[in-house]
Amino acid sequence: MKTIKQENPLIHCMTNMVVTNFTANGLLAIGASPVMAYSKEETADMASAADGLLLNIGTPSEAVIESMIIAGRAANAQGTPVILDPVGAGATPFRNHIIRKILDEVNVALIRGNAGEIAAILGEVGTVKGVDAQIKTDPIQLAIKAAKQLNCVIVVTGATDVISDGMRTVTVKNGHPWLTRVVGTGCLLGGVICAYSAVKSESLIDAATEALVFYGVAAERAFTKTQTQGIASFQIQFINELSQLTEDEAALFKQVEEIELEEKEK
Repeated sequence: MKTIKQENPLIHCMTNMVVTNFTANGLLAIGASPVMAYSKEETADMASAADGLLLNIGTPSEAVIESMIIAGRAANAQGTPVILDPVGAGATPFRNHIIRKILDEVNVALIRGNAGEIAAILGEVGTVKGVDAQIKTDPIQLAIKAAKQLNCVIVVTGATDVISDGMRTVTVKNGHPWLTRVVGTGCLLGGVICAYSAVKSESLIDAATEALVFYGVAAERAFTKTQTQGIASFQIQFINELSQLTEDEAALFKQVEEIELEEKEK
């Protein structure tokens, strides 16, 4: 977080129309610099200049996906981390097709999704309702399996978040259920992870872990201050907490566990 505020990384967000404003404000709150560019005529230039690229398929179209692939290739050429948020994976054949297309043509460094979305990428069947998917599986084993098959860092978000590269696995238990009642918090999280990855690309697991802790503690603090007021107040206070919370304060409340090899094999 200190480095983000010092370096003000440029995060190229190719995200969905539902969450654009919330994502931009959240990234500004933590000290990053968001830019939203979607036209294929400029996405390569923008991605080449950016410190991180977020691909979020929440409202997909053929034109947007074409632009995403152009941006992804440009980011790859610069060694810039590409973060994929496969919103609604498994909901429709079209979403499954474009996720596979992105993974085939772009070197994705990290994928962030809920358990249902990650499982859908692997071809496992769950219960899908709109863009929300559920599956009965152990998120730790799912993250490890996905990381090995997809050859990238996997972040499975839920009541307990799991981060894995297939060899090393970490869990984070910070956060609050009210995050699920505000549209865009998962998508903004993808942007925050991208910002952390931009300044800590040598260890994406550590970058994602620190991002999840910071994000989760900010949510906990926001709930404490607005629990008698309601969800709308929580949403505003959450952005406030992202802008005011310090790295040292977040560290005091972190709930992080490194999963040992023996535990993974059970």
